[in-house]
Amino acid sequence: MDEHAGHVPVMIDAVLGLLAPASRLVIVDCTAGLGGHSEALLRAAPETARAILIDLDASNLQRARRRLEGFGGRVRYFQANFGDVKDVLAAADVSRADGLLADLGVSSSQLDDPERGLSFQVSGPLDMRLDGDAPGPTAATVVNTYGERELADLIYAYGEERYSRRIARAIVLERTKHAIETTGHLADVVVSAFPAVVRTSGHGVHPATRTFQALRIAVNRELENLERLLSALPEVLSVGGRAAVISFHSLEDRRVKQAFARWESTGGARLLTKKPLQADETETRSNPRSRSAKLRGIEKTHDEPHGDAETQARTGRFGET
Repeated sequence: MDEHAGHVPVMIDAVLGLLAPASRLVIVDCTAGLGGHSEALLRAAPETARAILIDLDASNLQRARRRLEGFGGRVRYFQANFGDVKDVLAAADVSRADGLLADLGVSSSQLDDPERGLSFQVSGPLDMRLDGDAPGPTAATVVNTYGERELADLIYAYGEERYSRRIARAIVLERTKHAIETTGHLADVVVSAFPAVVRTSGHGVHPATRTFQALRIAVNRELENLERLLSALPEVLSVGGRAAVISFHSLEDRRVKQAFARWESTGGARLLTKKPLQADETETRSNPRSRSAKLRGIEKTHDEPHGDAETQARTGRFGET
């Protein structure tokens, strides 16, 4: 069975339109996933074009490698955080990228794997690390050790959850009886914290959705790493180079919008999207996960003497696979 069957890259036509791969020689896919976007970009790029694929998840990189094996040595693979894009380019002996894509969504393969602990649809260990071998706290550590106020603030800030205090109170009460170690257990606790009228309404998103989002963002430091990526763009893109970012919730999109606006205000770049592009009705019907996707693009117009990236701390581990 084809391991990539059913995998459809989000907003692929819009991405190709923004990045214009026919004129790009160095393409960086900061979130390789299963390699769908990279495959489409390489097919549309010149035969001399090269691609650098980055992903925190080693299994994703292996799947992408198998998908792109026909491109041979034109593709290199790095297990890394996209916030470390400058270091990855240095390790690849590449000075600048002509096209750069970051799809900030969690891949279907990760969501559908209960061992990841990213979804409450099937109960699994409460982990949520995108790199399962990475040091640092799991979601279970956060849920079972953080104080009530700290939990409430985290769920509110990263999940934009209006019932964050009720949820935090319920979590702290439950863990005095039993440690919360599975996604199913946590989802049940979260649901119990909601007012009965909300729990039984049957409308809108599942009550645990925003809490799970908040924990995943916190465990993987997603917003901090996004800020590092956005700050690095003026330095890692070539003049005329383009970057496209697909976000899936307002916390990400707001940061992308603000970073792009700041860069444009310096005169060093021009926006390719005044407003974010979104998936059309045909795509959202065939791929429901595309409904919340927002795509923004920017083009570097000239080098700046002092880019924000020069002040960024370069941390994390990565290596070519």
